[in-house]
Amino acid sequence: MADGHPERRVVDILTGAWQAQALHAAAALAIPDHIHAGHTTAAALAAATDCDKDAVERLMRLLTAIGVFTGTADTGYRLTPAGDLLRTDHARSMRDMALVYGQEFHRAWGAVTAAVRTGTSGFEHAFGVPLREHLATDPPAAARFQRAMNAGNVIFQDVPAVHDFPATGTVVDVAGGAGALLAAVLHARPGLDGILFDIPPVTVFAEESLGRTLDADRYRTVGGNVFEEVPAGGDVYLLSRVLQDWDDAHCRRLLANIRAAMPAHARLLVVERVVAEHGQCLLPLLWDLHLLMAAGGRERTLDGYRTLLGGAGLRLEAVHRLPLETSLLVAAPAKDDK
Repeated sequence: MADGHPERRVVDILTGAWQAQALHAAAALAIPDHIHAGHTTAAALAAATDCDKDAVERLMRLLTAIGVFTGTADTGYRLTPAGDLLRTDHARSMRDMALVYGQEFHRAWGAVTAAVRTGTSGFEHAFGVPLREHLATDPPAAARFQRAMNAGNVIFQDVPAVHDFPATGTVVDVAGGAGALLAAVLHARPGLDGILFDIPPVTVFAEESLGRTLDADRYRTVGGNVFEEVPAGGDVYLLSRVLQDWDDAHCRRLLANIRAAMPAHARLLVVERVVAEHGQCLLPLLWDLHLLMAAGGRERTLDGYRTLLGGAGLRLEAVHRLPLETSLLVAAPAKDDK
């Protein structure tokens, strides 16, 4: 409790969304881009964004207080490391994440009571259709959503550091999106090549993304449906933040398809947030409820993942910690399977 009073704790929680929406406004108005371009005073930002000067100053006063910017309305504002991440052209830009969380996901969370009552995603209550259907019919939103999901990929750089990849062989990134995890692994292990497997619309995006950082002979993309089959014969399979989106039945089908494709020596690396059996690791709990709001998914306990893996002929071999309260689960074919 910030000042020792339980009332203050309640107020801090209730106003947390206000901070998030203020950050969203800064991203939507491209304020970090304008400051980076030299429009640093409140007057200059108001002119650059076509906004009311007093309102801009009040927005900036709050965002300065919570560490997104420094400076004052008259002397000029500067970007903190957090504010710098909201620039459009930052290599690890989180601007699209701020846009999606402040728009689509904010509306989805507005239906939290209905979602908890029914077990149906808040997004579907708010928009009338599931998230996947919404993205399938709105290409600009789908592209923004993909970029937003890529903003959390800082954890991927640690995967090659905590897992002992083979010196040579093939890495198959299942439902790999834009390929950020695959690229991180291939950059760290020059002797490996890669296959990115996802639905055809996503593989087009992945081709562009991977082509910017990798030589063409080190990877290929394959389109398909993970619930039907996945490319066979890989030495390492990657599955990052995919199981969280699906119920147990879909997860078992997906994992069984991966197991069917794996040689006996292969390993499956699963990147997910794990809900602690005891303790209060906050991000997995937040994301667990957020997944209900967004797509009807869920985070799971370690025993939950162990059960899913076991049902598909896989055994949990190791667990490694990654940044942002994320875990890397290493699974091998069960000894009595195949």
